[in-house]
Amino acid sequence: MHTSSEGYKTGAAAYVGGRPGYPPEALDWLRDIVGVGPGRKVLELGAGTGKFMPLLRQCGATLMAVEPIDAMRAQLTADFPEVEALAGSAEAIPLPDASVDAVVCAQAFHWFANVAALREIRRVLVPGGVLGLIWNGRDETVPWVAELSAITDEWEGNTPRYVTGEWRRVFPAPGFEFIDERHARNAHVGTADQVIVKRTLSVSFIAALPQQKQAEVEKQVRALIAHTPELSKGGDISFPYETSMFAYRKL
Repeated sequence: MHTSSEGYKTGAAAYVGGRPGYPPEALDWLRDIVGVGPGRKVLELGAGTGKFMPLLRQCGATLMAVEPIDAMRAQLTADFPEVEALAGSAEAIPLPDASVDAVVCAQAFHWFANVAALREIRRVLVPGGVLGLIWNGRDETVPWVAELSAITDEWEGNTPRYVTGEWRRVFPAPGFEFIDERHARNAHVGTADQVIVKRTLSVSFIAALPQQKQAEVEKQVRALIAHTPELSKGGDISFPYETSMFAYRKL
């Protein structure tokens, strides 16, 4: 397990509160492209605390989850008792061959973008089943968002991240065909404390820092909020994101 993932063990509650949801276009993508719906069996791989589950649940499929970190899986089970949540990993999925119609990875695939994981995903998918990948990425064309990233990126080390694009290196992949890519605007609306401070502290490599270092990061983030008029005025703010969606079909 990557050292930064240790941050998730102690940060499960912060993860739930600090992360944005997903735009309406993501629901359309799940139904129309990934094929999530009634009568279908769907696995969320690297499901974390279940942040993506409310959207999946709207589609009416039978849902399963695989999550290796006990604290996050416990949070998922508490919030979504109807979902079968299994201990496992992308390289060792505890399901039979050809047992699910779709595999979805939300904010997760960059952690296990490797040949072994894709081989396992292909194994558990039915013929013609779909792998769906989705991420919320910060809109760094907004100056204060770019400034926030500059504060946090200092601590990323070699942590796998969607924004680097390294996950793309495993494609094209044997036994999969690319079928769709789409992007949508998204926003996380709430107080600056919720959508900026809590979001920052929920980042894996920040949550893994010693308390003193975390406090330093929080101090810098609060200073950013204080000197940015649109953030310091109080009330709700809108943190801009772009939601990116990709789909691959098992041949």
